[in-house]
Amino acid sequence: MVATAAPSCSIEPITYNVRRDGESVLTDTETTTTTVLATAYGDLEIWPITAVPGAERLPFAHRIILENLLRHQDGEVVTQRDIDALVAGGAGTHDIAFHPSRVFLHDTNGVPVLTDLAAMRDAFAAKGMDPALLDTEVPAQLTVDHSVVTDFFGRPDAPALNVRREYERNAERYRFIKWGREAFSGLEVVPPGAGIMHQVNVEYLADVVTVRDGRAFPDTVAGTDSHTTMVNGLSVLAWGVGGIEAEAAMLGEPVTMLIPPVVGVELVGRLRPGVTATDLVLTLTERMRALGVVGSIVEFHGPGVAEVSLATRCTIANMSPEFGSTSAIFPIDDATIEFLLMTGRSERQASLVETYARAQGLWSDPGCPADYDRRVVVDLDGITPSLAGPRRPQDRIELADAPAAAQRALAEAHLIAPLASSEQDRAVPDGAVAIASITSCTNTSNSAVMMAAGLLARNARARGLQSKSWVKTSLAPGSRVVTDYLAKAGLMSPLEELGFGLVGFGCMTCIGNSGDLLPEVLGGIEQDGIVVASVLSGNRNFDGRINNDVGMNFLTSPPLVVAYALVGTMHVDLTRDPLGHDEAGAPVYLADLWPSDQEIQQAVSSSIDPEMYTDAYSTIFDGDENWQGLDAPGGDGFDWDQDSTYLQRPPFLELDAAAGSTDIEGARVLMFLEDSVTTDHICPAGRIPAASAAGRHLTELGVGARDLSSYASRRGNWRVMKLGGFTNTRLVNRLVPAGNGGSTRDFLAGEPAATAPIREIHAVADAAADAGIPLIVLAGREYGTGSSRDWAAKVTRLLGVRAVIAQSFERIHRSNLVGMGVLPLQFEEGTNADTLGLDGSERFSIRGLAADADVPDHLEVVAVHPDTGSVTSFVVRARVDTSLEQRYLRSGGVLPYALERAASRHTQKPDITEKGGTTVLATPTG
Repeated sequence: MVATAAPSCSIEPITYNVRRDGESVLTDTETTTTTVLATAYGDLEIWPITAVPGAERLPFAHRIILENLLRHQDGEVVTQRDIDALVAGGAGTHDIAFHPSRVFLHDTNGVPVLTDLAAMRDAFAAKGMDPALLDTEVPAQLTVDHSVVTDFFGRPDAPALNVRREYERNAERYRFIKWGREAFSGLEVVPPGAGIMHQVNVEYLADVVTVRDGRAFPDTVAGTDSHTTMVNGLSVLAWGVGGIEAEAAMLGEPVTMLIPPVVGVELVGRLRPGVTATDLVLTLTERMRALGVVGSIVEFHGPGVAEVSLATRCTIANMSPEFGSTSAIFPIDDATIEFLLMTGRSERQASLVETYARAQGLWSDPGCPADYDRRVVVDLDGITPSLAGPRRPQDRIELADAPAAAQRALAEAHLIAPLASSEQDRAVPDGAVAIASITSCTNTSNSAVMMAAGLLARNARARGLQSKSWVKTSLAPGSRVVTDYLAKAGLMSPLEELGFGLVGFGCMTCIGNSGDLLPEVLGGIEQDGIVVASVLSGNRNFDGRINNDVGMNFLTSPPLVVAYALVGTMHVDLTRDPLGHDEAGAPVYLADLWPSDQEIQQAVSSSIDPEMYTDAYSTIFDGDENWQGLDAPGGDGFDWDQDSTYLQRPPFLELDAAAGSTDIEGARVLMFLEDSVTTDHICPAGRIPAASAAGRHLTELGVGARDLSSYASRRGNWRVMKLGGFTNTRLVNRLVPAGNGGSTRDFLAGEPAATAPIREIHAVADAAADAGIPLIVLAGREYGTGSSRDWAAKVTRLLGVRAVIAQSFERIHRSNLVGMGVLPLQFEEGTNADTLGLDGSERFSIRGLAADADVPDHLEVVAVHPDTGSVTSFVVRARVDTSLEQRYLRSGGVLPYALERAASRHTQKPDITEKGGTTVLATPTG
């Protein structure tokens, strides 16, 4: 429910027993107040939040932002006006510049970041400058976790075999990453096999309060994965950005945004027995999407917060992008400190966090709610066992309703492609569970649900149950600690006996690296026309994401993943039907196998200790023998191999920089799309089909079908990525009769429009580019949901798209479009392509961009139908939300803007002064 704002209460003033430095801020030319705080690390300089009048009313997240603004106030990029707007409640109306304390990357987004930075160094060299001058200004960490594939499973040597294949496919990329580690001073690399980036972040990298150069400040993160928010559960303000924004942040540029509104979610009550953290997070996802929190920060408070473990907080925070929110954060409290100590952080660090939080008014006070922009109450007692699917994480269904939901999805599928054989003739049933995977940092970070899965597996084996033969089962945790505590609890063996043996430490099935389905399942799909499902403990279940051949995808808790492997079909009601029969023929029900909360807690408390974490992370940056044996190139610049199929110098600095500041005339529609188009639809991450344009291109270059790999692993090759743009087979393009992605109308090839030939998208885009004709995309609501995949914006730009006109945009993708010089335009409320009578064949003109001033808030679009000459004019809102984004667009994108800024810092004339007869050169530092 939604209620009015609660009355604010004041923070008790902190009495410091040490000196204060500086003066109160009166104008932008004066120095921001600083205070020296006595800590376990000694006296540290801090920027006191509590010194700002009105700070006591701010939500926790806004207090973190306030500290950031205070610390970076310079009168130009960050001004007193920004601080005043934040304190006065300027959410959604005032843009600010936020400086993250570090940048977080993974390999499939990190490689493109490094290729862009390498191209920038080439540009420095072309200007006659030392390429090494272009270097990281902000610390960055890159975790290699997105490339390992579930090729082998259900056998003890599966992890080793999957790692071997990983290096066979990705050795060239990994050598490039090792080059980047040495070339850029602020970059650390977590090699393959250490775990998933977000779990590594929560368990090791995040420090909550950072000490640097004698100063203490909150740990804040901009990450190239949307699930960077997982660390919000540890009270670290972080969110996902595109790789292009991450590059700019690494080079010292701020992340700009409108001050985000904060939705206060008050938790009350406690979860009922048998209800898991996954059930809670799927319910929150459903409710937050229905509430509409895109562009907002969700902040949890209230008495129920104390009933939610730190691990469950991280599970909730991980799903923030599925909510649609920027972040989903919890306050600092006793649970935060306990978790830091439990995961092997030092007592000194834990003491610093508590001291700093209490001094800065960042310590949780359940009796002192903030002035939230909106308030919602969630009763934990009302949460029930759940799944989400078959296509979106917000589509929650009660566990008992899963068979009906699957049946509806099957009926829809078979209207398009009827079954080719009768049920008795099929070896694998229609609606079979083809993949059951305990995967993803979302849930493998949560020891309670992982222990529940192990205990259920133990109980199932005790009753003689086994997974169905056609189910591809796997266990891919986000941390090595998971298998350590499962083994100590004696639960790895029963999991392995059900097929849930370790396959690797990485994203794997959750990111789409599920590997091939079993042959009998593929045969049933290709010959009988059956539709199969995946069941996974992940965070994303979009069409075509998990596996190209899987038509339904369901998210659920790890123990329910095990249960679905036992039944092997979505047609079984797990709340009523038996999962199987024991050796005596007696039915075995889910309730018979489900462990009690007391059993789960006992297993957790007796099997986990801090030494597990210190041991697992003691050699985190070393890598295994495969990593250590890779020879990496040296040098400040990268020596590009023109024959490489993985790494090609990106062309983004060579694109027309003036495109962002010229009117759009006579544009044609490349794609006409519906609601909820995801970045997976725009830029697939999964395996590259041999018959696809990208597959044919690689085959022509001599790459074998077995080695085509995935789009995610080839993001360092812009040619492959361009060919993969908008080719997800689940993407519906309204311009073509079949609707499937990969093809579109070539309106340049002839009229009337209805008879224009259908060609592959890249061919139509190339023809338009040759003819000098700009392209646009028409779309519905929630355009660009899902991963913070900057390549979805990059490929849009490479295909010649100048503007996207949609009913609404997901936050990260809208920002990425601007960052690539593509104009995001939003239909006025109540209008869309259909209400305006558009069919996608029109010629579009968008004027008002050529002036020297900023892009206006609203623009007129004129659409001329080519067959009749009829004209439709309508107004759209230009979603260029901040002043810095205006500069990005005018520069042709973030990359050319950041390049010029970096170059200018090193070409300024140095100050020359005389000291004691000696000439002193003061080199600008930026």
